[in-house]
Amino acid sequence: MSSNGLEVFDKTVQITNTWLGEIGADMAIDRQAAWHALATVLRAVRDRLPIGLAAHLGAQLPLLVRGAYYEQFKPTTELRAYRTADEFLDVISDGLRGIEDVVDPDEAARAVFRVLNHYIDPGQASNVREALPAEVRSLWPEAAGQQSFGSAA
Repeated sequence: MSSNGLEVFDKTVQITNTWLGEIGADMAIDRQAAWHALATVLRAVRDRLPIGLAAHLGAQLPLLVRGAYYEQFKPTTELRAYRTADEFLDVISDGLRGIEDVVDPDEAARAVFRVLNHYIDPGQASNVREALPAEVRSLWPEAAGQQSFGSAA
């Protein structure tokens, strides 16, 4: 039986807590900091993706996470201009203002990317990863058993 009357809410809370638990354990941070890191990294990725791909990624996210992902979203055909890993990490650092002493932007990006590799469709993860600049892709390892588009036969 559902604890709040709607199974969809129970399921998204459970899945979100699993994601936060993995990020928190990976980075040795609490759930609140993990939530902030997850939302910040996802929005930094979202703003660098073509609108269609951003929407496809959003559809893969648990309902609660999807809300954070779309927070402050202003759809545009102009992509965020960062091209280097440092610029990407600066965007994350700006989003982590106030908890930067607890959450390292590089660790946050890597932890979120690992969770995405683990929980979203491998093809979708690959599409999103490949849409990012090369230096940013270097922070996001390919999922086990996943081929990049460049190496497909």
